[in-house]
Amino acid sequence: MAEKITSELFCENPERLQQCLQEIPKLPGVYLMKDADHLILYIGKSKHLRTRVRSYFRDFTSHNARIALMVRKVSDIEWIITDTEAEALALESTLIKRHQPRFNVLLKDDKKYPYICITWSDDYPQIFITRKCKRRNGKDKYYGPYVDGGQLRQTLDLIKRIFPQRQRQKPLYKDRTCLNYDIGRCPGVCQQLVEVEEYRQMMQKIAMIFQGRTAELVEELREKMQEASDALKFELAAGLRDQIQGLQGLNGSQKMDLSDDRISRDAIALAEDAERCCIQLFQIRAGKLVGRLGFFTESGEPGAIVQRVLEEHYQSADPLEIPAEILVQHPLPDAEFLLEFLHHHKGQKVTIHVPQRQSKAELIDLVYRNAQGELNRMQKLGDRTQQSLTDLAQILNLPAIPRRIEGYDISHLQGSNAVGSQVVFINGMPAKQYYRHYKIKNPTVQPGHSDDFASLAEVISRRFRAFLDNPQLPRQGNPDFPDLLLIDGGKGQLSAVVAVLSELELLPDLRVISLAKQEEEIFQPGDPAPLPSDRDRPGVQLLRRVRDESHRFAVSFHRQQRGDRFLSSRLDAIPGLGYERQKQLYKHFPSVDAIAQATPKQLQQVPGIGPHLAQNIYDYFH
Repeated sequence: MAEKITSELFCENPERLQQCLQEIPKLPGVYLMKDADHLILYIGKSKHLRTRVRSYFRDFTSHNARIALMVRKVSDIEWIITDTEAEALALESTLIKRHQPRFNVLLKDDKKYPYICITWSDDYPQIFITRKCKRRNGKDKYYGPYVDGGQLRQTLDLIKRIFPQRQRQKPLYKDRTCLNYDIGRCPGVCQQLVEVEEYRQMMQKIAMIFQGRTAELVEELREKMQEASDALKFELAAGLRDQIQGLQGLNGSQKMDLSDDRISRDAIALAEDAERCCIQLFQIRAGKLVGRLGFFTESGEPGAIVQRVLEEHYQSADPLEIPAEILVQHPLPDAEFLLEFLHHHKGQKVTIHVPQRQSKAELIDLVYRNAQGELNRMQKLGDRTQQSLTDLAQILNLPAIPRRIEGYDISHLQGSNAVGSQVVFINGMPAKQYYRHYKIKNPTVQPGHSDDFASLAEVISRRFRAFLDNPQLPRQGNPDFPDLLLIDGGKGQLSAVVAVLSELELLPDLRVISLAKQEEEIFQPGDPAPLPSDRDRPGVQLLRRVRDESHRFAVSFHRQQRGDRFLSSRLDAIPGLGYERQKQLYKHFPSVDAIAQATPKQLQQVPGIGPHLAQNIYDYFH
């Protein structure tokens, strides 16, 4: 590995760039590009390091906008030599996961395609659907992304009926099971009524479904059912029979027949326009379509895109998930390298074909038509969003199309558990990474006395206080400063927000409006009459989406806070009394009232309760 100490950009010093390129060996390995602050911009691999790195600096016009921007920021290049290309690919994957460079973004789900996650890092793994494929722990496993979210939810619901499993992230009750245990949906994970190893073996069976190995699982369950029947364990055999029938029903509802059922294969094709590329990957196992995965990336050379998608997809796949045959739409620029990696990873021979005729070519054409349909749908969605933003700018007489729109709302139940929400739409689409919750701290807002005006004023003040505390913070051109502020409510709510923004000296730089629910009327500061508009106009519909999203986000957080309050125990407020000691108290006394009536001496009879803690408990209730 080579190390550089200077921070001068290569684009500003061609001589230094040429010297660095001459030092890079013509061997397989991994290269790391860094910026002037020595932060890693990009990690890549190649079988000829010098040739690959040199290609970035030869013709800037051939790069897309993302790569061109990255090249202009490069100030340092490091490399790691490996013995083989397969080792380079494995090392690249490890380094990317560790450092997460900002320019190593090829496949994007755009918060659209869902994944299945199984949390193998837990003693009792949980399975759930997520749209953020971000590993909390290296042991957790993700499957996807799946194109049809509705079908995926149906599949997961059927699986939860077939295999009793953990239903909640946290137990509903501290000392007893919930309804899911009574109806056979959960084996009693919260009270550890099932052994860890037994539960994990059951989760391994569920993982086989998402690996495309349902037929293998059914055959395994049939053998166990026969063994249970021969051993006269008829209740166990009946349970296995029900699982087999459920899996067969799952197959019928989720798969479609293809012509050849003798081999497992993946088929991948893409469709692209001038800006983006949609890639679809069909997983066929035993002649059935078991999964349809989707990815988006920037347009480029089709063969290189397909190869990179396959590399990233199979890097995180279990060896059993890799099929014996892969059908591709375009020839791969480095197919031999990918075949070597797949053979090493799977332990068996894997073939890659570009079919030209008969059924395999028809399958690739089917995958392509699905990719083209998804690309057309995204294009129409983008056109509608742009039309809505343009129309909104006309309605509000804005100087430019609003890039960042923020929506605010308040939720409470007669003043109790009052919360506020902030949602952010960027270029007309929700940007959930910028959403925020606010717990209302105003002492006048309490159960039996609500004040939406004061609550909104508090939320806006907390959101923009930094701009008053630090006048040097830029406003124009600041990506964190909204182009439009939308308040859920009428003239009263708008007036409360305007008063706060005036105090913060932000009103001249910030456009703020409110949207009343009944007639979808738009109000502006200083104008008692609503703006003339049609509720069905694209711009108004966009405002309604922002308003409804802020309302949904506020209500969901309010319900969560209210639920936490209902589930909390009076014992939680006693200092030094944790969860385990509370369990001991509940075992010893029939109710909280009985604990409240107990003397310090009686409390000390409970395991783990000493004289000092017993006195604290007694003092709390007296």
